[in-house]
Amino acid sequence: MYSVYILRNSKNDLYVGSSNNVEERVKRHNSGQGAEFTKRNKGFKLVYEESYPNLIEARRREKQIKGWRREKKENLIKTGVPFIKK
Repeated sequence: MYSVYILRNSKNDLYVGSSNNVEERVKRHNSGQGAEFTKRNKGFKLVYEESYPNLIEARRREKQIKGWRREKKENLIKTGVPFIKK
């Protein structure tokens, strides 16, 4: 099982990634062994996670979320739905 996750740090930066072990991946990000962005910006905590049966689907969703504006990501974190219907 693979997950797509969103992390947030104390500066309110968001990071989107995917992994088959999110807990271990967050530890690696915070220890400086993750992506360049998380090496420069420490203290991330998991704020959102979705599960997928395989890496292909997880990476597809990760890429989709990374392309969104911040507001849409925040709505996803808050409600589990990217859009708020008015």
